[in-house]
Amino acid sequence: MTSTTVAPPTKSKLGRALKGPLSGRAAFPLVCLAVWLLSIELVASIWPFAVDVLPTPWQVAGFMWDEITGQTLAPNNVYATFLISLQRLGIGMVFAMLIGAAIGLAMGLSKSVNAFFNDWVVAVLAMPNLAWALFCSLAFGFGDIGPIVTVVLTGVPYVIINVREGVRNAPTDLYDMARAFGVPRERTIRHVLIPSLMPFLFAAGRYAFALGWKGLVVAEVFGGQDGAGWTIKFWYDAHRAYGVIGYALLFVVFALVFEKFLFDRLSRRFFRWRPDANGGDVAEEPLDPKQSAKEQRSTRHG
Repeated sequence: MTSTTVAPPTKSKLGRALKGPLSGRAAFPLVCLAVWLLSIELVASIWPFAVDVLPTPWQVAGFMWDEITGQTLAPNNVYATFLISLQRLGIGMVFAMLIGAAIGLAMGLSKSVNAFFNDWVVAVLAMPNLAWALFCSLAFGFGDIGPIVTVVLTGVPYVIINVREGVRNAPTDLYDMARAFGVPRERTIRHVLIPSLMPFLFAAGRYAFALGWKGLVVAEVFGGQDGAGWTIKFWYDAHRAYGVIGYALLFVVFALVFEKFLFDRLSRRFFRWRPDANGGDVAEEPLDPKQSAKEQRSTRHG
């Protein structure tokens, strides 16, 4: 009696391509475009007077191209606008990371400090960006200080929470080893605690950047004389919906570029010490359990 082996069905190249990640990424904007066009038709059928207000994708794309090529009616083009906002965001991020890391580190190392700050950190964490933007606009008026303070107040609580949890999740075995060898507390913090905090600091920076950017834009809408938020308000006051949507999409493009070319590269640089899951040494032949450890090492290394 002979047995026949049935070969598994092979998938076509088209089927593999349709199920791949590239097709999924390409399908999402197409679906959004279809929903956009259908929404315009639906709204126009219910409120015909809204046809002149709703922008089409082609109008928004034309506006974005004019902004990118520098043909804009706004006081500043998109490059100058984003540069102004990025300067404010960078200054606010530096203060947020420094203040948040110091307080979070103290809260993680001391129960009394944690009890002192915990309730207030939770209260600040629950405060919406709009409230901080309005308060800073009233307190500091027009200019750079209000948006920068908004970024700091928005990002600090997230940095504090992440750093505190990072201290609590630090490897206790390394602490015990340092204590057993009599390593001073300052050196333990520098060589054990700080490296273990890097993933939490990186996550805190991403959260603070995303939320601080939103708070900055809102602060510039109410208390700015330039910047990305003020430019959105400029197109809103001009009753140009395609300008508002176009700048919103420019924010999306900016966030994707920032994530790809900054945070991903920083992540690879900061965490290059992590072992590669596929980069481990593989023994070319099984070790003989009857061999001594010395013979096994000599066999592997030469």
